[in-house]
Amino acid sequence: MSGELLFLPEKHATLRVVPMPADLNQNGDVFGGWVMAQVDVAGAIPAMRRARGRVATVSVNSFIFKQPISVGDIVSLYAEIERVGQTSITVRVEVFAERNYTNPVIVKVTEAELTYVAIDASGNKRQVPPENPVEME
Repeated sequence: MSGELLFLPEKHATLRVVPMPADLNQNGDVFGGWVMAQVDVAGAIPAMRRARGRVATVSVNSFIFKQPISVGDIVSLYAEIERVGQTSITVRVEVFAERNYTNPVIVKVTEAELTYVAIDASGNKRQVPPENPVEME
């Protein structure tokens, strides 16, 4: 760890989860595949909203594991659209772990960039519609 004090971003988390013992690998840390699945879910949320429909993951452009995640950590995922193409949407996801409840510490554990493609009901590629802000309550 860098010793740098981190705070969670002020924007709303896209997803928050707490890993359980079943999510551990042979070393006692959370399995990397579990983290990748959570990142894929979090990244798909803004992509689906922007595409106004179904999307499919077509590429994991980068994926960096910075720190391990432990059982009981509160894992917060923040996803933000980086680029929108004719049929594709590229999303950046940052993952933070809140640990040690008596003396809370926040650690950036993962960062990734994924590309999703908008698809129709038959699973065929389709155009991403023009931008239309979603009203949040």
